[in-house]
Amino acid sequence: MSAAHHVVLVGMMGVGKTTVGRRLAEVLDRPLLDSDELVEARTGRTVAQIFAADGEAAFRSLETEVLVECVAAETPAVIAAAGGTVLAPANRDLLRRAGTVVWLRAPVDVLVGRVAGSTHRPAVAEDPAATLTRLAEGRDDLYAEVADLTVDATRPVDSVVDEIVVLVGRRAAEGARS
Repeated sequence: MSAAHHVVLVGMMGVGKTTVGRRLAEVLDRPLLDSDELVEARTGRTVAQIFAADGEAAFRSLETEVLVECVAAETPAVIAAAGGTVLAPANRDLLRRAGTVVWLRAPVDVLVGRVAGSTHRPAVAEDPAATLTRLAEGRDDLYAEVADLTVDATRPVDSVVDEIVVLVGRRAAEGARS
């Protein structure tokens, strides 16, 4: 198994992991493994439905199962990891071994604009700004802990993807020389 070649996108909800991931997967000619989409496909329910019916702990368990499977994939892939994936220490260990982890960053005000009114993000339904601020305060250090690269995700998608391609390529070349 050669999981070390995955490119894993982490970051807050609304930062663009799925959108950037789709485009990056096209550019790199790799499959996209989106953990939220895989959880939904496995359960036949949306993330919001899982949270409502089973609670956050049940969702986090499914999230971990899916992450383990994504990282174990033999074919190098682009993995869009759910925003809360970094909460579990075991997941952070797994992410560090998965390949190149890219932290997509954007300020809370940008994230609020992207997620406000969203029906599939149960955690931010009532007060997106306060919720995203609280989540960012609890997660930013964890994203930093696992990230090999940090990319500003406030720019157009193609610009973000181009930067990731250059940085991942540079990192791979440096690794090949050592």
